Amino acid sequence: MPATLRLRNISTTKRLVRRDALEALANRIYLGENFNATTEISLLLCDDEFISDLNRQYRSVEGPTDVLSFEQDGPESGILGDVVISLETALRRCDEDRARARAEVNLLFCHGLLHLLGYEHSSPAERETMTRKQAQYLRVSENAAWPSAPAQQGKLADPIQAAWS
Repeated sequence: MPATLRLRNISTTKRLVRRDALEALANRIYLGENFNATTEISLLLCDDEFISDLNRQYRSVEGPTDVLSFEQDGPESGILGDVVISLETALRRCDEDRARARAEVNLLFCHGLLHLLGYEHSSPAERETMTRKQAQYLRVSENAAWPSAPAQQGKLADPIQAAWS
């Protein structure tokens, strides 16, 4: 399998996601995108306070967001990048329903991974493409693939090494 998931949970919420399901999703995306490089994807699950700090530091935006993606040196380095997801935001968005929050985390992971693969949603056409891709890989309708407008996550150049130490 080309995707290896390095998962770390520093959130107060535990046992919400399944590594095997997220790794399968990553490999489905790789296959669909004809991305054949064997790479590692780092996924950090956190709470709002931590992602707020990253949001402020890298995007100059105050407050939490749902997902951020950080590019690394590229697929040739063996590490595609980092995805950071706030489980606190996901649970709040889903009214604390863990099953719905699990699906939300899958959507956010898919979204962050697509950013790492070069997709953006700055324009209506880009958003439409990204929505179609998310629907395809999550095997849901396009409405379910973008149920609400997420904050503008950009690809950020700096890694989040401090979170991994």
